[in-house]
Formats: sequence, structure tokens, C-alpha cells
Amino acid sequence: MRKIILTDVEPGMNPKSDELADVIITRMGLMPRKKGSTEKMNAVLMELYERAKKAHRERKPTEAVMTVEEMGVFAGITRQTMYDYLKRWLDLEMITKTSYIGADEKVVIGYKLSGNTLENAFEKARTKIKNNLEFTLRYIQEFQKILKNEKISRAQKK
Repeated sequence: MRKIILTDVEPGMNPKSDELADVIITRMGLMPRKKGSTEKMNAVLMELYERAKKAHRERKPTEAVMTVEEMGVFAGITRQTMYDYLKRWLDLEMITKTSYIGADEKVVIGYKLSGNTLENAFEKARTKIKNNLEFTLRYIQEFQKILKNEKISRAQKK
């Protein structure tokens, strides 16, 4: 199980789209954890969104798909490094893996937003996090119950 790290970064006054995309990526824990790795992961989010809009507008679902190589170019990192970062995007269900037959009859494997819009994809990530918190609450309730029963049991043995 990988870590989901949420932060409380805030945008500055009158942010532009790239700054807000950066804030979103950072708040959701999708930015590289090593400082200086890449500062352009927000470009991947922006491109995924633009491609989803284009695919919906043109009614061509394949337009929404980005290959790992393309994602790496937008992020300014290698394909292999992009694969490492994709795990978190997939864990949060922000993106889904997909494939289609390209113009040259070859299978193209890539990733797209998990919804028709960025908001839909975010809702899936939100549900994933909410479910995690719900399970944690159940563990807390069970922990309290067990701890109480253990104390009662010890007191009765004395």
C-alpha cells in the first residue's frame, strides 16, 4: 500500500491556471516527493484535462489518452520516472489505464482522466480517500471497544 499524502497548500491571489493546477496536484499528494525532481507535474494534469475536453467535444474517446512517454515530456522527466509517479495517480483513481488500436494498427496503451471532466476524476479520488477514512473510523471504534474489554477483563482477574 502506497501512502496518500494530502497537504494544505493554498494558491496566491488571482492565480493563473498553471498555479492552480500545481496547488491541486500538491494538495492531492501527486507532486514528486523529492525536491527538484520536476516542477512541471501540473502540466500533465492540465494536458489530461484538455485532452478529455477535446475527446468529449469531438466524440473521439481516443483523444483523451496520453501515453507515458507523452506524460513524461509534459512533466520534464523520463518515461521510467513517470511510471513511478503514475502509481499514485492510479491509487487515487484520478486516471485509468486504457488501450486502443492506433492508425497504424498497433495497440496504443495510455492513461486518461477517470471521468469526462477533471471534477468527475476528482470525485473518484475523493471517494477513495473518504472510504479510507471510513475504514479508519471503524478501526478506531473497534480499538476503543477492545481496549475497554481488555481493561474490564484484567480488572476481573484481580
